[in-house]
Amino acid sequence: IAQAQMLAKIGVLSGNEADDIKKCLDELLKQIEEGKFVIEKSDEDVHTAIEGYLIAKLGDTGKKIHTARSRNDQVLTAIRLYTKDQVKQILAKMVNCLNVMHGFATKYRDIPYVGRTHYQKAMPSSMGLWMGAMMESLLDDAGLLIGSYNLVDQCPLGSAASYGVMLPIDRQYSSDLLGFKKVQNNVLYANNSRGKFESVVIHSLGQIMLDMSKLSTDVILFSAPEMGYLELPIEFCPGSSLMPNKKNPDPFELIRAKSATVMANFVQVFEASRALPSGYNRDSQETKRP
Repeated sequence: IAQAQMLAKIGVLSGNEADDIKKCLDELLKQIEEGKFVIEKSDEDVHTAIEGYLIAKLGDTGKKIHTARSRNDQVLTAIRLYTKDQVKQILAKMVNCLNVMHGFATKYRDIPYVGRTHYQKAMPSSMGLWMGAMMESLLDDAGLLIGSYNLVDQCPLGSAASYGVMLPIDRQYSSDLLGFKKVQNNVLYANNSRGKFESVVIHSLGQIMLDMSKLSTDVILFSAPEMGYLELPIEFCPGSSLMPNKKNPDPFELIRAKSATVMANFVQVFEASRALPSGYNRDSQETKRP
């Protein structure tokens, strides 16, 4: 829709043509939301399927949507929009988590526990200090994630296959319509940043998981009967088939394991992007899943 409106602005589409395309795409979006739109293997990908739908409905008008556009910058723009949405959701969850942590640290600020170094008894401490440390670390992680969001908040649309297009397109107008903070200026850099930007985001997520892993390990130890600082809720603790007396801290063990998965995703994206020459390379396909 943003592309159609930009093409109308520079005179490639008439106002009526842009309106017809928008109407068709709104209908298509409704079909997608209802699970009625099917992408066939013969379509190659979602972008060809959408163009095919427009051509079937509007004929030659539908073909015009591809003017000044490449699959490369379409994919890149879609990844950026998806990433921005996901990061905002994660930040909202972090705020909820930080509120819980703050409540815990305040409520139990004076409950003593043994502070350790080298995992040996070291000095008297408190549960408030412990949770406050986790909370402050997570706040730093949020700062890193916001930084990665600002990096991703650049519109690559119009960069095409790495070298721009030979038409007077209005990239700023497209960027504004899509809600980006700014245009990613250099068209070659737009494609070179594929993988790079994703790895920065995943690295920020890895820092969060690093803290969640440490928190999980501490909770597992603190809830062991020998320590007894914490009592875990039974509804979150599967028992043992052989020893029903146990309360196993499975969720925290799984969080700890998933931290390794996130860091493995980072390494995959980072390594896949490390030795590529300038311009688009199909290797980037392997950066999507992680």
